Amino acid sequence: GSEMCIRDRALLEYTKKFDSVNVSSIKDLEFSQKELDESINKITQSQKNALEKAVNRIIDYHERQILNSWEYSDKDGSFYGQKITPMDRVGLYVPGGNAAYPSSVLMNAIPAKVAGVKELIMVVPTPNGEKNQLVLAAAKMVGVDRVFAIGGSQAIAALAFGTTTIPNVDKIVGPGNAFVAEATRKVFRVVGID
Repeated sequence: GSEMCIRDRALLEYTKKFDSVNVSSIKDLEFSQKELDESINKITQSQKNALEKAVNRIIDYHERQILNSWEYSDKDGSFYGQKITPMDRVGLYVPGGNAAYPSSVLMNAIPAKVAGVKELIMVVPTPNGEKNQLVLAAAKMVGVDRVFAIGGSQAIAALAFGTTTIPNVDKIVGPGNAFVAEATRKVFRVVGID
């Protein structure tokens, strides 16, 4: 209800204050699928090839790590087993500005996708509106579901608790600065962290 709206408003204020990005709604901070599609055309062919090669190698590696459910019963009829269930939704924090690496998208998104996570929500700050096309192209290539132009501890809070627009997640992964690391520690009781 109204508390969720308050969270969206706070996110907008912090995004204006720390990233100098001034918009009237969180919807304006979500990258459209069209914009994500276009990011692939804004990078060079060699960058595209390098990303595709990295994606395939990382998928190949993580597919070998997949854990399967199993069960058995012993002679006296006791039943044992292990059930592996993918999480419903994982949040992926990607640093912005000079520290924006497409590798942090690949290394965090692909294991989740391979494990069968149903929805991946990515947050990446765009300081002064600066959008890293390589990072967006990487997100598109690995099938990230939604991408928001937010960062900092406020983005971690949004992923952990949810807002009207941003759904809360089961686990948050990805690198960040000291503020992001501290925020991630603070929400540990609410969500899983890497």
